[in-house]
Amino acid sequence: MQDLLMSSDGEGPSMSSLPAHIAARFCRPALTRRKTSAASSRRNSLSSLHSNRSNRSAHGGPQSTHIAQHLRRASIIESRKARLADKAAHAEQVRLRAALAKAAPRMSTNREDRALAAQQAREKYLAQVAASCAEEVKRAKKVAEDMREKKAAEHLKLKGNIEERFADAEKRRLHYQQNLRRTRFPILLPVEEKKIAIIPWKPHTQEIAAKVIQKAWRNRRRRQDVNTFQQLGLNIANVQKQSFEELSNCLGQESTLLSTANVLQLCGLKDGEGGGLGENTAVRVFLSAFIVFGHPEHVLSQKGQQEQDLIRKAKQLLVSFDQLLTASTKGINFSPLPGHLAMLSNAFADFQTAFTAWKNHDSSVIIETMVAQFVELDAIWQTVKNDTEGHVAEDYREGIQKNQTLLLVQLKRLAGQEKALAMVREAVQARRRTKVKKRPLSDERPREVAIAPELPALVDNGATFHSDHKIEPSSTVTQPYKAEILEKLAGPLPPNRVIVHELAINKEYKIEPSTFLSREKTNRSAFDAMRRNIENGYSNDWIVSVARIVRNKLLQMVTPGKPFHILISETLDLDLIQNQVQNGSFAYENFFAFMNTILPKLCAPVRDPEVKALAADQSGDFVGRLERLIHVIDLLLLDFANHQLNALAPSLCASSTDYEKRCFSERMGNRKLKNAIRWWKQARERLLTGAFRRLAEQDYHSPIIHLPLDKIYAQGLTDLFICLPPLQHTDVPETLELDRDRIERNREDVLRIIIISTILLTAKNLLKRDVRSQWKAEAQRMWELPSYQSAAPFLTVIESAHALPPSTRTTLSGTIERVLADARNPETMSHPVLKVLLQKLKNHVMSRLGASSAEERLRSTTSASEVLAGGGMAEFVGRIGGIVDEMGKVKSVDWAAHGKWLDEVAAEVAGDATA
Repeated sequence: MQDLLMSSDGEGPSMSSLPAHIAARFCRPALTRRKTSAASSRRNSLSSLHSNRSNRSAHGGPQSTHIAQHLRRASIIESRKARLADKAAHAEQVRLRAALAKAAPRMSTNREDRALAAQQAREKYLAQVAASCAEEVKRAKKVAEDMREKKAAEHLKLKGNIEERFADAEKRRLHYQQNLRRTRFPILLPVEEKKIAIIPWKPHTQEIAAKVIQKAWRNRRRRQDVNTFQQLGLNIANVQKQSFEELSNCLGQESTLLSTANVLQLCGLKDGEGGGLGENTAVRVFLSAFIVFGHPEHVLSQKGQQEQDLIRKAKQLLVSFDQLLTASTKGINFSPLPGHLAMLSNAFADFQTAFTAWKNHDSSVIIETMVAQFVELDAIWQTVKNDTEGHVAEDYREGIQKNQTLLLVQLKRLAGQEKALAMVREAVQARRRTKVKKRPLSDERPREVAIAPELPALVDNGATFHSDHKIEPSSTVTQPYKAEILEKLAGPLPPNRVIVHELAINKEYKIEPSTFLSREKTNRSAFDAMRRNIENGYSNDWIVSVARIVRNKLLQMVTPGKPFHILISETLDLDLIQNQVQNGSFAYENFFAFMNTILPKLCAPVRDPEVKALAADQSGDFVGRLERLIHVIDLLLLDFANHQLNALAPSLCASSTDYEKRCFSERMGNRKLKNAIRWWKQARERLLTGAFRRLAEQDYHSPIIHLPLDKIYAQGLTDLFICLPPLQHTDVPETLELDRDRIERNREDVLRIIIISTILLTAKNLLKRDVRSQWKAEAQRMWELPSYQSAAPFLTVIESAHALPPSTRTTLSGTIERVLADARNPETMSHPVLKVLLQKLKNHVMSRLGASSAEERLRSTTSASEVLAGGGMAEFVGRIGGIVDEMGKVKSVDWAAHGKWLDEVAAEVAGDATA
């Protein structure tokens, strides 16, 4: 107690001296526990309690404890305020940064572009993956379908075997029940054999007797039907041993159709529509399985997946049918077992589905080919129907009508009557629309014309002039060119001999402006020389020469004595113009004003736009305006000449042969036709080589082979036209010198035909399409492409119409590159498909051109579409037909005009060969 008193602070009586309930009111216990919290966890620890006790004991009372607690609470509050201030500062910084970022311009364009590019790349990659996986998915589906069919067939086969076993067991059970049972005694005592009297069975009623007779008659009828069919030998073993002709003849007989129909009715089969198989159409579908399985190479045009599937299902059908017949012949009543019947029914349904799909695909190609043949025959008739000389129309009329009738009957059978007629009508109309529409004669007829009675009046001296002299431009002019050279420039009209020759080949021939466009380079050189001379002061002679040219050209288009003839003669008086030029009073503007006034009154209506454009265009110097004026006058003179040709064509064609003979004789004289001899010799050797090769294949040797001159000429003409450019000068015989441009043009067409056909044929094979199908739109677009420099346009044409997987596109692109490389250098052509197509085209043209009779020509023309479609040139039947027609006309015209010289060439070549 003393210790306690001494330790007190002496401020009054001790708390321990007070009663307990009073002391508790003045001083609460210092160790009262506070609520636990995360912030006061440190104060609740043992160290804090110990410090509190020590402080309390040291300072001696609750007052010190209260101060300490207050200080500690203040420090805690301050620390919390500091932390809250730091958090508020951090939040303010974040807010400021967010505000700055929001206020700043957004730079998300690059990110959006990158996202868009990534999306496009993803879509492109997915498209590539889908295209590359398409073939794999298709193949996987095919394998899965085959596996399902195989499992179903095995299940049906197993089910049939089980049913067959049950049926055999049932037959054995019935047979066992009908027989007497054996006795159980092991040893039989010998007894006398007694004859048992056979009691005939008698029906109780007539109905029972009729049923028994009918059953016996049906069994006998079934036995006869099965035996009759088996005698035909139509089974898997015999079908492959027989030839295609023997099997076709057997299947086409009426007895075969009747016997097969009876057997199929016995089997109870149904066709795809649920009807019986007694009709000829369904029976022929069933019999086609024999020829498809036995001789697929003769029936199927190609060996694709569809054809292989058809062959496999035909084999399954024949195997099921053989099993059914074998099992039926063992029975008493010749009735098929349910298992075999179900197997045969499923096999026939599968074959009928595959056969219908194949027939629809193949018939579409056949229909296209037959329509093309019909159109080709119609084009031939449109060409020869107006020919009254030589009775060509009479020779062709009957054959064309007969073949068109046969084609129309077959088309109606394949496509139906209405569809066939619609297709033929549309194709014929489309072919006739492709012809160039003629303008009305009133549009092409000059407003003032004079019909000349003779051919020489058609052309002037400048028209027949061919000069190799070229005016070379020079920077300095020391001597004036002679103005007369302008009068000797090439005119717009070709020579008389060329005009007559073209009229003999084409009675509707017209001189095109393109015939004199190639001469404008020489004319422009003359005008450049004229400009330089005028600039140097030598203009008098040039102006008079120009006036003379314009006056002569205009006077050719008017009738002498008429007002226009008098007006032109007086206005363009050469003496008056000469005096005006010498006096310096010649007015260029008056000259052009007179031309702008007189030309609209002379030109044809079709030339009104050119004449109006000439009058409106006054730009350039005198020489430039003069050049445009002469060009328009040449066009008017061209219309005038074409109008005269249209009027004089009949008389010119009648005398074309004699005129050509006279011109050729004057040109050649007594000179030797070296090019013709070389050309004839090469054609004869080629024919002899082919003839000897064919005889060697037939094991027949003949020392002498007689070749008709017509065949040799046709072979030489084919080698000349159906060949690749370029054309050498020595390749053309002298008799065909006028056809040089025609030969070059046809060679370019032949090169383009085989190039496009090779590209399309490769694409069809890669895409597993029928080579006989016609891709006319793609071929026409490729034909219009300007050059062979790049493979991209050709590939784009195919991609725009057909989906190409990446591997197919790569292969096709490489093929196009190689083909175009050969096209750029035809002399070194190495692509095998190009060579094969060129040879096929030569053989086809030779067969048509070398036909000796009208019937043979008609037959080769009718089969042209089928032959070219099988050779991969189905899109160019019309173009090739046009080439053959043009070659035929060249042949007839050349042989009629130069027959004497060609006979001499043939005799000389034959004499050299026998020497």
